[in-house]
Amino acid sequence: MPANKIKLEICGSSYVIATTDTEEYVLSLAEKLDADMNQMMVNNPTASVATAAVITALGYLDELKKSTSGADNMRAQIKDYLEDAAKAKLAAEEARREVERLRRELGYLKEQK
Repeated sequence: MPANKIKLEICGSSYVIATTDTEEYVLSLAEKLDADMNQMMVNNPTASVATAAVITALGYLDELKKSTSGADNMRAQIKDYLEDAAKAKLAAEEARREVERLRRELGYLKEQK
């Protein structure tokens, strides 16, 4: 897939990037970044654009790490649930076979009377 060149405006500076992502997607990312950095500078009037970029990036990395950790925990839980379900299925199948065996035995005993 050929790369798209997309012009972005973030905190008053223009950037052109090449990406295989859609323009709509990249522009939405740039809009969020611009808004978050501008909010950072409103909340901290002495912060430079570079400082706002670093603080915003740290916030994004924190969010990514927590999301990744949460996803890893969910995958581990799902794996455990699937293993438990497989064990339960095996136990149910064994119980079904035992019930069938007991029914046959009971039928045999009834015939003997």
